[in-house]
Amino acid sequence: MDAMEKQIASLVADADSVQPAPSPLMLWLKWMGIAVVYIVISLLVLGVRADVVERLHSTMFIAEMGLLVAIVVTTALSASLLAYPDIYQRSRWTLAPIFMFIIFIGVIALAWQADNPPAPPPVHSYQCSLTIAVLALLPAAWMFYSMRQLASTHRRFAGVVTMLSAFSIGAITLRLSEQTNSIIHVIEWHYLPMIGVALLGVWLGKILLKW
Repeated sequence: MDAMEKQIASLVADADSVQPAPSPLMLWLKWMGIAVVYIVISLLVLGVRADVVERLHSTMFIAEMGLLVAIVVTTALSASLLAYPDIYQRSRWTLAPIFMFIIFIGVIALAWQADNPPAPPPVHSYQCSLTIAVLALLPAAWMFYSMRQLASTHRRFAGVVTMLSAFSIGAITLRLSEQTNSIIHVIEWHYLPMIGVALLGVWLGKILLKW
């Protein structure tokens, strides 16, 4: 064995074993499980709205909540794929949140029209946006941490869907906790802030997912 072969053998012997990266499906399933547990714990702390059973008989409320869940599911799926440099050859799947948001906007518009006469808004306003943002901190941090272990080549887009997923988790929690039926209030202080959250995601993805 010559010197080169000895050097190669030495490098191979000293090399640490590399743990294979989880598949996007496993990463997504882990995020979904954590999201469910997080929402349940948050509701135990904040409390569930007193009229939740009555609201569950409202078609518009069920549609709104169902689409919020769909947004969490699709944005997390998109983020799990975008965490990999080749997106697992599933680039079309990363666009699924766009369709969910289009349907969601349509449902909210219908709920706005149906809210006649308008339900009285609560006495608070921006506090809801702050509460949702605080609730989104832990899910966003966990998702970004998980993605940093991989090698995203679409950092900005990954940052956007990650932040929207985390913010939607907070929105679901507060919608099940806050005692209000004012759709104007919900639009203004629960959902319109998503625009700013998406823009923040562009910057965070660029900074946090650098490798």
